[in-house]
Amino acid sequence: MAKTRVVVVDDSALVRSLLSAIINRQPDMECVGAAADPLIAREMIRSLNPDVITLDVEMPRMDGIDFLAKLMRLRPTPVVMVSTLTERGADVTLRALELGAVDFVAKPKIGVADGLQLLADDITDKVRVAAQAKMRRPAPSALAAASPGRAAGAAHAVAPPASLGRLSTEKVIFIGASTGGTEATKEVLTQLPADCPGILITQHMPAGFTKSYATRLDGLCRIRVAEACDGERILPGHAYIAPGGVAHLAVERSGANYVVRIRPGDPVNRHRPSVEVLFHSAAQVVGPNALGIMLTGMGADGARAMREMRDAGSYNLVQDEASCVVFGMPREAIVAGAAHEVLPLSQIAHRLIERLRSTNALSSSRV
Repeated sequence: MAKTRVVVVDDSALVRSLLSAIINRQPDMECVGAAADPLIAREMIRSLNPDVITLDVEMPRMDGIDFLAKLMRLRPTPVVMVSTLTERGADVTLRALELGAVDFVAKPKIGVADGLQLLADDITDKVRVAAQAKMRRPAPSALAAASPGRAAGAAHAVAPPASLGRLSTEKVIFIGASTGGTEATKEVLTQLPADCPGILITQHMPAGFTKSYATRLDGLCRIRVAEACDGERILPGHAYIAPGGVAHLAVERSGANYVVRIRPGDPVNRHRPSVEVLFHSAAQVVGPNALGIMLTGMGADGARAMREMRDAGSYNLVQDEASCVVFGMPREAIVAGAAHEVLPLSQIAHRLIERLRSTNALSSSRV
């Protein structure tokens, strides 16, 4: 079987050497080239035609984001970004994902050599996923927003409805996502009105990135979006994102209210936070008042618990293969019999709104 051919782009000779060695230790991949800056990389990519590129965020001669924008416009190639664990690193990484990068690895600020060795499995797993990912040219709005200081996606093609009308406060929406999910979740949330039910989201992300992600979404959506805090009441028109890398997100009942629970614990299905934990709590606590959404991602995290949600009376929407970056988690949810509907990403928010309005009308007719 042909090996996955990787080009490493990083201004640090140490990082280039470490990443090349990590990749070359794998039986199914090889580093075919290493470039110190994007201008060298451009010629290398043209001549070597790699399957995957690892790309440093901050480099001399040309910013990594500028290079990525040009690459995705002219020669879409799977890219895994190598980011730093800083607030600026998080912001730039999120712009890279908007531009079409498949995933990212967060390298430590100090102890880079030891840190990258500890991340070797994570790095090579993400290269493997990237090699399978479906590449699409980013939307013109994303390319136009590549420069710092401008929020990408602010002009959405379809404005969300102004209101859903009077809904039961018992309804709660649950979203699970992994690879490709930052953009998929954004597409769903930006189409929802300000009075939609409360939303709990588990997106596989490392510590230090979810706060910036939530802030970015909060500036684009009609609903309020924030990193989840333990014990807070789940309110309509608010979305709560699981803190990356440190704990699991779950829902709990407290009197007449639903509240957020941030639970310490070991990784589940290799993930912390895990979609399995969130969806299991939805089945146990919210039952028929839950609506589940499974978006793009590698693996099977959340599939069994989404079936538990369906068995408990929830209504579940799953992203279809054609619109997924990676059709892993949605496929496993479908195989588990968890899906009521399998839809293109562009239709999920619209169908969710239809479902909420129809159940609201049914409830009103019984009063």
